[in-house]
Amino acid sequence: MGNLAFSMVVPTYNEAGGIERLIRSLDDIFRRDGLDGEIVVVDDNSPDGTGAIVDRLAAELPVRCLHRPGKLGLSSGVIDGWKFARPESQALGAMDADFSHDVDILPKMVAALESGEYGLAVGSRYVAGGGITNWPWTRIVTSRVACLLASPLTRVKDITSGYFLVRREALDGVRLDPIGFKIGLEVVAKAHYGKAIEIPYVFTDRVVGESKLNEKEIFNYLRQLRRLYAARLFPKAGKD
Repeated sequence: MGNLAFSMVVPTYNEAGGIERLIRSLDDIFRRDGLDGEIVVVDDNSPDGTGAIVDRLAAELPVRCLHRPGKLGLSSGVIDGWKFARPESQALGAMDADFSHDVDILPKMVAALESGEYGLAVGSRYVAGGGITNWPWTRIVTSRVACLLASPLTRVKDITSGYFLVRREALDGVRLDPIGFKIGLEVVAKAHYGKAIEIPYVFTDRVVGESKLNEKEIFNYLRQLRRLYAARLFPKAGKD
């Protein structure tokens, strides 16, 4: 293992409480499994100093920080991070900064793309072996309904997952236009990746910082779905 060069993008806003732990944990995985990975943190001028922490760690760890002038949003942060990623990376990924995504499954995601059989690997809560901890039932129901609403678009069960790795060429010529923070939905619905695989993991809700989910983001998700369905059904009228 280790032949696939990849860049994992981590968008941040006020994640000083856990960002160093995440970066060091990813570096441990890279070293343990011989992965050719880099970490790209895209920080939206966090007032808590998240970006400065990353800059300090860049001197010793495989991480770089893209500093943006303000809070511009998670999805645009991921897209900007992919543009900022080193050119030799053959795959691009995204994950949250709050340790809700299990770093231990990353080698399996990389191996899936290295095999040549898959162009997209998704960290999944909704396949055998996956699950959720520390979430109230209302969040679980909201997540399940969101996946159900998107199910006609793809066979991927956890379409709202924000933890994935995709072949870089699968994004060539693809116009990503996400609303809100569901960049994974755009990639799953639009990218030219061929076959996708879901790697199970147990999602653990954040212990520091604030959740991104609110009524505005639920509305944005519905708008995003509307655009995607319109693009599928009426290709010339796929915008609202």
